[in-house]
Amino acid sequence: MTYALIAFAAMLALTFLRMPIALAMGVVGIAGTALMKGWPPAMAMATQVTYETGFQYAFSVVPLFILMGNFVTRAGMAEELYAVCYAFLGHLRGGLAMATITACGGFGAICGSSLATAATMSRVAMPPMRKFGYSKELSAGSIAAGGTLGILIPPSTVLVLYGIISETSIGKLFAAGILPGVIGIVFYSVAVQWTIWRKPEAGPRGERVSWKGRMQLLRGVGAFLVLATLLVWLANIGMFAADDAAVMGALGTIALAFIYRGVVGVLALFALVMGGIYGGLFTPTEAAGIGAAGAFAFALARGKLDWRGTFEVLLESARTTSMLFVILIGAMMFANFINYTSMPGDLRDFVGRFEISPIVVIASMCVIYVLLGCVLESISMILLTVPVFYPLVQHMGYDLVWFGIVVVVVTEISLITPPIGMNVFVLKTLLPDVSTGTIFRGVMPFIVADIFRLALLVAFPAISLLLPRFMG
Repeated sequence: MTYALIAFAAMLALTFLRMPIALAMGVVGIAGTALMKGWPPAMAMATQVTYETGFQYAFSVVPLFILMGNFVTRAGMAEELYAVCYAFLGHLRGGLAMATITACGGFGAICGSSLATAATMSRVAMPPMRKFGYSKELSAGSIAAGGTLGILIPPSTVLVLYGIISETSIGKLFAAGILPGVIGIVFYSVAVQWTIWRKPEAGPRGERVSWKGRMQLLRGVGAFLVLATLLVWLANIGMFAADDAAVMGALGTIALAFIYRGVVGVLALFALVMGGIYGGLFTPTEAAGIGAAGAFAFALARGKLDWRGTFEVLLESARTTSMLFVILIGAMMFANFINYTSMPGDLRDFVGRFEISPIVVIASMCVIYVLLGCVLESISMILLTVPVFYPLVQHMGYDLVWFGIVVVVVTEISLITPPIGMNVFVLKTLLPDVSTGTIFRGVMPFIVADIFRLALLVAFPAISLLLPRFMG
């Protein structure tokens, strides 16, 4: 274990010296393997990891979900989501902030990226909040915190990577992320109300939208619910198989999205991806490809794409994918060296020898994640720690699906925790007139809400496991 701890220290030191995290993990992994086994095995390991990571079929789900999220952003679905949330919540005190958080949750259900969610919603939600005189702290804080929901509510790139590394069902992870995501929206809304209670002028009321206007924004949702209910009923009475019902539901929902536009497009994509997975129609990788194709069709039908726009989406997706895969390769090299040092086994022996309570071990892991989140970004943190922690969690008898949700929730906290909160710095780039300190002050109530949510999920694992067990 000593060599592993030295490796972690060396990797963090290189990171503090401004070496890119992917390169730091790769260098330490190769150098450590060379010291233990010699340079030829170390170089062979590096070659093998690079080749296998690039050609592994399971990892193809990552660029496809990234492509889907970029097409969704281009299609303008964020504006439609925010308009619906504003219509129902905007007239309340702090309602625009709560509408922003709810829209972030809905956008995360078709995007899968926290940074993309925060960046998109900053352009959509910040102008109305400025118009009605919201404080900069509450405005920026609600966007930064709401953006973190993008990596929890499925489909989620982080959950996909966790599932691949820990060999856990991605479908079950997606199902497990839904309820904690909804709880996150509720807790964040409570944080908004607490902020308004302390400082009423921070979140004045917006304009009230009539019920007629609200119903116009929900055009097609009623038809979607009728279609879904009818198909479920016909499948239950044996008119046709569940697979056939899922196919007809997907096609019908896409047709409704083209007819009615509006928020039903979000429901269409979510139903297409998640319904296809749980209906047994296709694997998560195939679902990602179909979702990307559906998002492309929506963007095209809305007139949001031309040749230049399509090229920009593809280029941005390629850049993001390249960045993730470089980090992934470096993390795999580092994880291979850690496995050579037998650190996972040593941790199991340590816990067994001193009879440490499993819940204390889980709490310690959560603290480690929060501390690492102060210096590392989320993907690097997941890839760095999961190979070390998940064997120990499995040995203690915990469900790896539940642990995956706990890891993502802690990662959400790290995205808005000083001094390195990635969502905060994304907003700082997009909102140059808002200082970094202002944004960090604005996210503090939401960090407290996240801590309460994390404690709830740790104390009651059934919350995360309810939907995976129900969906079977």
